[in-house]
Amino acid sequence: MQEKLTLMIPGPTPVPETVLKALGKHPIGHRSKEFQTLVRHTTEQLKWLHQTNGDVLAITGSGTAAMEAGIINTLSRGDKVLCGDNGKFGERWVKVAKAYGLDVEILKAKWGTPLNPEDFQKALQEDKNKQIKAVILTHSETSTGVINDLQTISKHVLAHGKALTIADCVTSLGACNVPMDEWGLDVVASGSQKGYMVPPGLSFVAMSPRAWNAQKQSDLPKFYLDLASYLKTANKDSNPFTPAVNLYFALEEALNMMQKEGLDSIFARHARHRAATQAGMKAIGLPLFADESHGSPAITAVAPRNIDAEELRKIVKEKYDILLAGGQDHLKGKVFRIGHLGFVSDRDVLTAVASIEATLQSLNLLKNEMGSGIAAAAKILSSKDS
Repeated sequence: MQEKLTLMIPGPTPVPETVLKALGKHPIGHRSKEFQTLVRHTTEQLKWLHQTNGDVLAITGSGTAAMEAGIINTLSRGDKVLCGDNGKFGERWVKVAKAYGLDVEILKAKWGTPLNPEDFQKALQEDKNKQIKAVILTHSETSTGVINDLQTISKHVLAHGKALTIADCVTSLGACNVPMDEWGLDVVASGSQKGYMVPPGLSFVAMSPRAWNAQKQSDLPKFYLDLASYLKTANKDSNPFTPAVNLYFALEEALNMMQKEGLDSIFARHARHRAATQAGMKAIGLPLFADESHGSPAITAVAPRNIDAEELRKIVKEKYDILLAGGQDHLKGKVFRIGHLGFVSDRDVLTAVASIEATLQSLNLLKNEMGSGIAAAAKILSSKDS
């Protein structure tokens, strides 16, 4: 059947019908009073989502634009930074930092394992001369399905007294608790096509007062991503450049939905879907790539033994119109990833688990009794405690 594709990837994520309808409105002038009203409302909604009293700025661009903006607006050439690297996106921030001439110290962890907060604590405590200007890391490492302990790492950064925390929260914001002010985060980056339930095209940078103080000293080159210009126009409920007007319509509707559901309910739903997906895969007999104790609420990585993960993904898409994510770099063909981020329901999780189970049966690779996976997932989803 055509046009029945279900996205079970970490982005783009499924978009609700009401958000799609909002996206289809006739554009309005981006310098009009009507658009200013829209910007004012969505800015307040974004602050609610970030749990901050600080500034949250919208950029027409991807999550990478938001992270790059956070880095280049708070740091100067030659500044020393710590970069956490335990996956594809940790690697990306190392590349961005080096591209701008920063002095990068990499704190690595094996793909599939979380960053060790004690590594950051040790490096920060040994920095007696306060040369470290920032700690840059990914909260939810999408490539491996691992959630890093951002809260603890941020505590160590705050104890340092000088460094900033610059966090990629692209697949964690809107999926799990990221209280920016409470945790003392300085820069939080995210993107519209993830937990926001909006098509790609908008990214968001939240800045703390400490980040703005650092911005005044920053000498890295910037023009389109100069956050000073975004702040100046944001204070007038506007944007320095032509924004993606229709995506603002969609954003407002999506944030309306999120506020109606409530943060606690959103976080609980994502935790339930993570647990159900993990249980379903284990019951089928497919090992998880990352230990379930530090699994991401956005995506679960599965590492099947003696099975071509790409072949499995292909069959699931062709037979059941469900798109799963593949492994990246050296994990290609070895790992597939099940997205459960944003506008995903219990039914979607059950359908994905069932399709994987049925695919393995059709390949004569199903080791456990047919239905084991769906039963395990359903048990989690129907539990009163979930």
